[in-house]
Amino acid sequence: MLNLILFREKLRAFYARHGNVIIPVLHFAVALLALVLLNNGMGYERRLRAPIVVILLSLISAFLPWGGICVLLGICVLLNIFAVSAEFALITLAFLLVVALLYYGFSPRDSIILILTPVLFELKIPYVLPILVGLGGSAFSLIPLSGGIVLSYILNYVHNNAAPLTNGESVDVAQKYLQMLNGVLLDKTMLLYLLAFSLSLLVVWCVHRLSVNNAWDLGILAGILTMLFVFFLGNFWYSVGVKIIPLLAGLLLSGVLAEMYRFMVFHVDYSRTEYSQFEDDDYYYYVKAVPKITVTAPEPKTQTINTPKRPRKNTDEGETKR
Repeated sequence: MLNLILFREKLRAFYARHGNVIIPVLHFAVALLALVLLNNGMGYERRLRAPIVVILLSLISAFLPWGGICVLLGICVLLNIFAVSAEFALITLAFLLVVALLYYGFSPRDSIILILTPVLFELKIPYVLPILVGLGGSAFSLIPLSGGIVLSYILNYVHNNAAPLTNGESVDVAQKYLQMLNGVLLDKTMLLYLLAFSLSLLVVWCVHRLSVNNAWDLGILAGILTMLFVFFLGNFWYSVGVKIIPLLAGLLLSGVLAEMYRFMVFHVDYSRTEYSQFEDDDYYYYVKAVPKITVTAPEPKTQTINTPKRPRKNTDEGETKR
């Protein structure tokens, strides 16, 4: 455990020294991954599939905040959908505008959640999202998480229905819009994910803020059990096809990653908890103080080894003998 704590402190010190380089590299990597997955999953706009364009957009993203990266990736999503159906691109644009208004009104610091949600859904490991967001975000982080889930299913719907969307000119416009909305908003699997992730995030956020020992561990466990219960309920009650083995594997991975995150940002020693009570003119205060576990890396000790000096020859030895 001591070695792990020392490793954590070294990582923190490394980030403090080189954060100006790490952050742009991280932005570049996330944007590059998102663009590659978007082109592999859709790629209907051929000009965006060119490697030079992908690299250029990723380099631009390296110098943008997360909100700017969201806007850039949103434009790429709209261009790909527009290449299939202008009507569906309009619906997607309206949805993104609603999410942006809610997002900037309540949770303007969680742009990365809106980016990572479709990425992790494409990678088949989305279950870690509500746990980590519940630990590191707020109750309002539910907005970008829900928006990311809906956006993931919008992309999936376009991918699975590209031919009907492209060749649907003969269908009445109103009926076409209604068919598109029903295809996305009435998807039972999407609604189940929305319910499971939302409840899990709120449970984790509420439990990990409690003034009890091991509150973060309890929050992680409660969030995993909440997701498991909701997905089982959806499988057996509403016959929603969520595969059990990938679900269990994803929840196990979520627990491991969540514990790693807790260790990095919230590692405390409950055995040395202190309680204090004081008052002023208006209130009584009851304070519970739990010390953080920090270890200073020992400085390397150097030992200087001096070679013994050779005795100097007495130059007057010969004269003395004389």
